Amino acid sequence: MTSKELRKKFLDFFEKRGHKVVSSASLIPADPTCLFTTAGMQQFKEYFLDKKSPYGNKVVSCQKCFRTSDIEEVGDKNHLTFLEMLGNFSFNDYFKEEAMKLAYDFLFQELKLPLKNVFFTVFKGNKEVPFDKESFLIWKKMGVSEKIIKRFGKEDNFWGPTGKEGPCGPTTEIHFGDTEIWNLVFNEYYQDENGKLSLLKQKGVDTGMGFERLLMICQKKSSVYESDLFTPIIKEISSNNEKAKRIVADHIRGAVFLASEGILPSNIERGYILRRILRRAIRYGRILKLDSDFLIPMAKKVIEIYQDTYPQIKSKEADILIIIQNEEEKFEKTLEKGEKKIRKITKTLKYEIKGNEAFDLYQSYGFPLELIEEIAKEKGLKIDKKAFFEAQKKHQEISRAGKEKKFGGGGKFSPKLHTATHLLHAALRKVLGDKVKQMGSDITSERLRFDFSYFQKMSDEQLKKVEEIVNQKIKEDLEVKREEMKYEEAVKKGALAFFKEKYPEEVSVYLIGNFSKEICAGPHVRRTSELGKFKIIKEESSGAGIRRIKAILLR
Repeated sequence: MTSKELRKKFLDFFEKRGHKVVSSASLIPADPTCLFTTAGMQQFKEYFLDKKSPYGNKVVSCQKCFRTSDIEEVGDKNHLTFLEMLGNFSFNDYFKEEAMKLAYDFLFQELKLPLKNVFFTVFKGNKEVPFDKESFLIWKKMGVSEKIIKRFGKEDNFWGPTGKEGPCGPTTEIHFGDTEIWNLVFNEYYQDENGKLSLLKQKGVDTGMGFERLLMICQKKSSVYESDLFTPIIKEISSNNEKAKRIVADHIRGAVFLASEGILPSNIERGYILRRILRRAIRYGRILKLDSDFLIPMAKKVIEIYQDTYPQIKSKEADILIIIQNEEEKFEKTLEKGEKKIRKITKTLKYEIKGNEAFDLYQSYGFPLELIEEIAKEKGLKIDKKAFFEAQKKHQEISRAGKEKKFGGGGKFSPKLHTATHLLHAALRKVLGDKVKQMGSDITSERLRFDFSYFQKMSDEQLKKVEEIVNQKIKEDLEVKREEMKYEEAVKKGALAFFKEKYPEEVSVYLIGNFSKEICAGPHVRRTSELGKFKIIKEESSGAGIRRIKAILLR
């Protein structure tokens, strides 16, 4: 059975049993407290509470997921960063017995998988939540021997919530040998931000089955990397180093899907994860003695494998390849120097790499901390992480002080040009799309400089259109308003924010009519008519996947 056949078989099975098939949501979740979509239930989270589902009370999906917690485990039998999660969901419809019967029927009747080496788990209970006796008895009623029904604690058999709060509950799981295949979550509780549980008004079912793991079982393979989702990628590598091959294959697959969401490599949040897996893949490519630019042919293989299932990655192929190629070229330039530096540092060390030396590798050579840790571990060394973060903090303070000195006093900072950057940002997103994100800015009394994510040089026509939009908004004499609110509320209301770690809990949101809404400390003018005429004087590259615009205001 091929991966395409299995994916279709799962969705068809539940559709025939009254479930609405729902397409995969983005890897970037709506919940601002979550970095990535890590489970199929995230797009349905509010329907487990009191919001009515537009899809009906029973749905099924194959959801794209990305899990950062498993990066260090990648290379073993079944851990992945990017994965697909098969799931069926009930919002105050069926509950435990029907959910368990559907799971059992799909695996052992529809797929005809053998019951050999299979075992089931249920929640054994704790002080807050009792033993899930109901699930235990349902398995027995279905003919499962009591000998293969195991009782596990909260760490294994209680799931949720996603984010800081939300629905959660006890689980029952189906294992094939040492591999967990299907997790059935029975949402009976709500956990608040303080970890306190209360009973939900309505009960729900949320199941998640790792598609790649199920495919491994169906295709009778010994690891997920031997299925038809990976063999075309791994065939590109001629080496006996299985772990390294698997890491490269997983990371390029994950990178393709992250890049397809418009994420760019950077030193913060989602961009940091993309940079981390790409640079880790490049380093392992070195270990495997692969040619430089080896990631591009592999990325094309990934797109070829998934283009029918997720057409988005095919439509964005050019952007994806540019992002990967730029990062590969950027890191290749410093990788050799960085590795020489590491060899020099570790040559005489016996226990630990100093924090300032690790930070220098991070700052000067672009080595993510986790990659430095991994290399150190290979050499039997540790890193003084406390000193690393102290060095990082000191660097940030020096940088901040330098900026304050540059912009402070002497009338150097212009509120007019600052307001113009907000108009420019909104106009760029109108012309180039929502993939545009602010990457930095520099404002003096004379001009503004605005860095943003984009993969290629802007055309004269695009620049003209942006300029026209900004000047139209100036002409409309829009009011500039400031509102105070919590960061999470601001993001939920659609305020743009790309430097999350810099914001306090309470933030200022500046609204320019209905055209622009951004979290910002200010200051700004009161109305756009105060700006005069906006003029772009230059557009250029500012790094891999980053463009820079310089502009002025004319009176």
